[in-house]
Amino acid sequence: MARAVRFDRYGGRDVLYVADIDMPSPGPGEVVVEVRAAGINPGEAGIRTGAMHEMFPATFPSGQGSDLAGVVTALGPGVTEFAVGDEVLGFSLRRSSHATHTAVPVHQLIHKPAELAWEVAGSLYVAGVTAYAAVRAVAPRPGETVAVSAAAGGVGSLVVQLLGLRKAVVLGIAGPGNAGWLRDHGVIPVAYGDGLAERLRAAAPDGIDAFIDLFGPDYLDLAVDLGVAPERIETIISFQKAAEIGARTEGSMDASTPEVLAEMAGLITAGAIDFEIAATYPLDRVADAYAELERRHTRGKIVLLPGGSQ
Repeated sequence: MARAVRFDRYGGRDVLYVADIDMPSPGPGEVVVEVRAAGINPGEAGIRTGAMHEMFPATFPSGQGSDLAGVVTALGPGVTEFAVGDEVLGFSLRRSSHATHTAVPVHQLIHKPAELAWEVAGSLYVAGVTAYAAVRAVAPRPGETVAVSAAAGGVGSLVVQLLGLRKAVVLGIAGPGNAGWLRDHGVIPVAYGDGLAERLRAAAPDGIDAFIDLFGPDYLDLAVDLGVAPERIETIISFQKAAEIGARTEGSMDASTPEVLAEMAGLITAGAIDFEIAATYPLDRVADAYAELERRHTRGKIVLLPGGSQ
């Protein structure tokens, strides 16, 4: 038997439970992965509450989770890319990674670099490819100024570093407690809250060229007020507002390829970007992990360790 997070109805964290399930069997072109680490993400909380029902309806009982890293334990017919015992990282599109084992198509996996810690490998997918897509959407050129909301979060902390690699001037909107981390990574910190527009104008007297929103629709209105062209405004969350103003909405599904995942893993293993782990939890404490996530003040990723304990 395997164990997996489940929920039978939309609701708060209290609807989550861990169930015994049949051990997955790999279909053609699939492998079974014994999951060592699996990141959690805000979108998963939105699916579980029903807030994203129109875009991502759940079928009950529903599993949960996209990010994963682990060890291959079984091969499906036709698989030549991996062998039993290989360490891999990647993603599930079946909401199934918050489990001790899951079956995954081979084109959604890459070999895990030996230098990459399990917690990092298992939480790289959503944050990594979303950050990659968001930066690519605004196409920053060297010397341009780019503002980023929620700049110290799981996605934001990668976005600002990717922008730095592009030689952009980065304005990181975050709480005062994250100012030191942002400065250490070459980012100009700008505190959110009342007077934000004036602080951004003061930090960028020659104007802001692009804006990446990782938090909510008010930031898209702010970007427009600051004179940013709609085609240089990107959001990963405010889809309705983006449609109203003509902003971009590129996200994880626009960059969900082994090539992008391998590029992000390579940047981390090379030390070109930092990838922070905020906390780890055993599978049985999945509700506690989401309680921490939903406070929305965590820098770095929160990770489930299905085979471990804490």
